[in-house]
Amino acid sequence: MTQIKKKDEGVFFPSFVSDFFNSDNFFGNRFFDKDFGRNLPAVNIKEKPTEFNIDFAVPGFNKNDFKIEADNNVLTVSAESKNEKNEENEKFTRKEYSFNSFSRSFTLPQSVNESSIQANYTDGILKLVIPKKEPDKGTGKKTIKVD
Repeated sequence: MTQIKKKDEGVFFPSFVSDFFNSDNFFGNRFFDKDFGRNLPAVNIKEKPTEFNIDFAVPGFNKNDFKIEADNNVLTVSAESKNEKNEENEKFTRKEYSFNSFSRSFTLPQSVNESSIQANYTDGILKLVIPKKEPDKGTGKKTIKVD
């Protein structure tokens, strides 16, 4: 799915000026899109013969800030962190407040075992290990008799 952008040619500006400001490459990759302020963590996904490894770069969170859900082959990882600090001095009051959050969802392949996902958070990196299901070995060659 891609975002649809409406190109609005201004009446008061020549088309080359309008094209310049409506360009997708103005100051980089979609500089003025409404998702500009959204901070999504960087993710590395590695496939191994028996598992998938997903690493999220998410410094500044505590392990209790994360919510990880797997439902109908969709993995959703989200986090929310609030930090407040009040400091009162003789002549002023200072209040510092920050709020960080994100949510990312991934479609899992049918070959994973959703009930055995493991997560670990150390040094700003959230690591998920998603084991694959054992392949169905079957019962070998089978002869079926026709009645």
